[in-house]
Amino acid sequence: MVTLGTKDLNRALLARQMLDERADIPALAAIDHLVGLQAQEPRSPYIGLWARLQGFRPEALEGLLTDRAAVRILLMRGTIHLVTSTDALGLRPHLQPRLDRELRSGPFAKPLREAQVDTDELAAAGRAVLASGPLSTADVGTVLRERWPDASHTVLGNALRLSLPLVQVPPRGLWRSSGRAVCATLDQWVGREQRAVDLEDVVVRYLRAFGPATVMDAQQWSGLTRLAGVFERLRGLLVTFRDEAGRELFDLPDAPRPGADNDVPVRLLPEFDNVLLAHTDRRRVIADDRLGLVIGGRRTVLVDGQVAATWALGADDSVAVDYLDDVSARQRKAVTEECDRLIAWLRST
Repeated sequence: MVTLGTKDLNRALLARQMLDERADIPALAAIDHLVGLQAQEPRSPYIGLWARLQGFRPEALEGLLTDRAAVRILLMRGTIHLVTSTDALGLRPHLQPRLDRELRSGPFAKPLREAQVDTDELAAAGRAVLASGPLSTADVGTVLRERWPDASHTVLGNALRLSLPLVQVPPRGLWRSSGRAVCATLDQWVGREQRAVDLEDVVVRYLRAFGPATVMDAQQWSGLTRLAGVFERLRGLLVTFRDEAGRELFDLPDAPRPGADNDVPVRLLPEFDNVLLAHTDRRRVIADDRLGLVIGGRRTVLVDGQVAATWALGADDSVAVDYLDDVSARQRKAVTEECDRLIAWLRST
C-alpha cells in the first residue's frame, strides 16, 4: 500500500479546500463543497470564502443568508457552522444525538435536573414560543421561566439551542451590520422539514473536501461516532493509502492528490477555519504545539501550506502579522502581498 507523507497530505488538502488556487465558482457551490464553514465569529465565513474564491464579494453571502439558501446553525462538533439550508436539514438529525448527550451530561444537565426540566417538554415549549417569530435564546428562556421558574433564563435558552435545530437569522451574520443572535426553528425558517441524508453521502463529501483521511479523522470533523462501518460499506468505491504512522487512509479515486512538490501560495485564514480542525492528526497543516492558537481563536497564515504566523486586523483595516517561524525574504514578500490584497478587498466592501 502506498504511503503518503505529511506534505503529500497537505497538498491534497489544500487542493480540495481551494487554498492552492482560488476557485471560480459561486459562493453557494463553495459552501456546499466544503460542507459548511466554521462560523462562531460572524465575519469568519466571509474571510474564508475570500481566501478560496475568485472575485468573492460579501453581498453574495449576505444574499444567501437573507434568501435563506444558507443558514447559521449548531452542527459539526457542536459548533456554529454556516451551511446550505439543504445540509442543515440533512445533517442536523445525525448530530442531534451528540447534542442530546451534551444536554444529559454537560454543564446544563445539573441545573435542568434541579429545576425538574424535562428536555423533550422544553423543546416542545420552546418551539411553541418561537412559532410567533424569531427571538434570542435569552428571550425565549425568559418566557420559559414562567413554566420552570427554578431554572435561569440562560440555562433554559442554552439548553434549547441543543435540543432544537435553531438558526441564527439575519442580520446576524451579515458583513457590515451583523446583529445579536436571534433564532428561529430550522424548518420554520427554510419552509422544509428535516430529513437525514445517508451517512455514506456524508463520508464521501468529507473525503472530497478533506481527504485522504482516516475513520477517526471523519469522526473528529463531524463529532459523529461509529463511522467505521460506513467506511467499510464504501470500501469498494474508495482507494486506500497509509500515512507515515501506518494508519489507513481512505480517499475517492478521482480526488486531487497533487504531490509534495506542488507549490502553494500564502493564504490568510479566519478564526477556527475547518482546514485546521478536520483531522485527528493536524500536522498536515499545523504543528501540535500551535493548536492552542486555533482553539484560542487566532487568525492564521499558511506559508508553504503550514501555519507559520498569525494575523490581526487593525481599526483601519490594516493587517498585522506575527511570525511564528523564520521565513525567507521571498515568503515574507508573498505574505505582505496577500495582506495587501486582503486590505484592498476589505476597503472595497
